[in-house]
Amino acid sequence: MRHRDKVKKLKRTRSHRKALLCHLATALILHKRIVTTEAKAKALRPFVERLITRARKAVLRERSGQLPAGWSVDLHQRRFVGRFIRDTKALQELFGTIAPKVLERPGGYTRVVKLGLYRRGDGARMAMIELVDWAALAETAPHQTETVTAS
Repeated sequence: MRHRDKVKKLKRTRSHRKALLCHLATALILHKRIVTTEAKAKALRPFVERLITRARKAVLRERSGQLPAGWSVDLHQRRFVGRFIRDTKALQELFGTIAPKVLERPGGYTRVVKLGLYRRGDGARMAMIELVDWAALAETAPHQTETVTAS
């Protein structure tokens, strides 16, 4: 029985689930919007929200001067988030672009949109998870598609 169990296991071991969420979070931070299964999107949402909240609080502390003497950045928060986001470009994007943009937002940084599509092969329900403040920017930008040629 699943009583009071908050963790969505996604039929994976703990280490595999953690790696999956870390990679999905990195992709979401870099691309601002990703398409995945509904179950993965629902599991990813609270994971990413916590990371963005930590980055947001770190930026607030840095700007308000609440850091110890001689510190210019909140190193503890950056290292904590760095445990999960191992890509340096994604970390810079999170602390340099995303966190400053969501300073006034108290939460709810992501949105899960059910696409109503089913993945070919296994019939899994697909969903799109996106950062809320970048949704309008992504809709106005021209959509680029990759063409893959079979050899």
